[in-house]
Amino acid sequence: VQLQASGGGLVQPGGTLRLSCSVSGLILDYTSIGWIRGAPGGLSGGVACIEDDGSTNYADPVNGRFTISRDNVKNMVFLQMNSLKVEDTGVYYCASPCPPGVRDVGQGTLVTVSS
Repeated sequence: VQLQASGGGLVQPGGTLRLSCSVSGLILDYTSIGWIRGAPGGLSGGVACIEDDGSTNYADPVNGRFTISRDNVKNMVFLQMNSLKVEDTGVYYCASPCPPGVRDVGQGTLVTVSS
């Protein structure tokens, strides 16, 4: 299984970013997959998850601002991040299945929200 995240960068508070995760070795119809954020000292937890049936759920701090989606044909997962806040800063990883039972975590992409 390979999960490769991209799309991070430096953005001002209130800005937007779209993260992408290229997936190989998994069939997205058959597994949950999501985004988790790393913090100094380790992973801080799940941010967003899309289940095998397409349903989604979000951590409370990002609910209403972030949207997770997937493209089953291209085998990719996305995270649209709107109204970004300083506290959203971190390394974002694509992971499957969604927490707490994560088995596969790819390389992350750094998101920095700063003025």
